[in-house]
Amino acid sequence: MEKLELQYQGNLRVQATHMRSGTMITTDAPVDNHGLGQSFSPTDLLCTAAGACMLTIMGIAADTHGIDLKGVKVQVEKEMAAEPRRVGAIHMTVDLRGCNLDKKQRTILERSAQTCPVLLSLHPDVKKDIQYLYE
Repeated sequence: MEKLELQYQGNLRVQATHMRSGTMITTDAPVDNHGLGQSFSPTDLLCTAAGACMLTIMGIAADTHGIDLKGVKVQVEKEMAAEPRRVGAIHMTVDLRGCNLDKKQRTILERSAQTCPVLLSLHPDVKKDIQYLYE
């Protein structure tokens, strides 16, 4: 079990520390929710976690099947919903151009991405729109 410590800094800013590594990140409320928008918001981190998790799980599958994914990018866009204020949709584009993947490799990577623990942890009402770009 990982331990994290979060401390409120004031002005809608929170500093989070990953206790094992000492790595720290700061969140800031977005401009549309009374913040300064000078860093990732908590909901930005949720969407970032989904994209990073997908890339990580795809990387595990790629290593298993001898596929080189170095340099693959995911663009993430967050869509907020109201009442209650929450993430309503996450739109992701996985850019695999230049990887020269055959149909089987594409299927392996797309199926592995769908098993990302972050995506599977999201409420079913959160729309997950994932596009894959090839060549």
